[in-house]
Amino acid sequence: MMFPARNAPPEETPVPAAMNIGSTIRGYRLQKGMSQGDVEKRTGLLRCYLSRVENGHTVPSLDTLQKIAGALGLPLSQFFAEEAIARDMQSLSLSEDDIRFLTQIQRYSAHLTESDRKLLLAMVKKFAQTALV
Repeated sequence: MMFPARNAPPEETPVPAAMNIGSTIRGYRLQKGMSQGDVEKRTGLLRCYLSRVENGHTVPSLDTLQKIAGALGLPLSQFFAEEAIARDMQSLSLSEDDIRFLTQIQRYSAHLTESDRKLLLAMVKKFAQTALV
């Protein structure tokens, strides 16, 4: 009978690509022209740890994600934005008033039910489409 080594690390199962926060972090880091070393300096997290996160081998805590978001100059919520919405938002040229309005919507939407949140999102999308015309 074989026994595992006492200090053997637990087996890791890679996170599916659709749920991999690491690839999202890597994308924003590269978009900002930053290296893992730059993030390491700003967060105090080891570069090898950041590599493990970006490659989907480790899932960071929310506190750690907050540190990484701060180092990248992003709100934590940016890591969880739906890709389609993020793409749509990038193509918009928003005024300061629009950004302020959407920030307030985001703040208040935390208290909405899921169906109300979907309705609100549909209304915002409709608003964005008419703003582009």
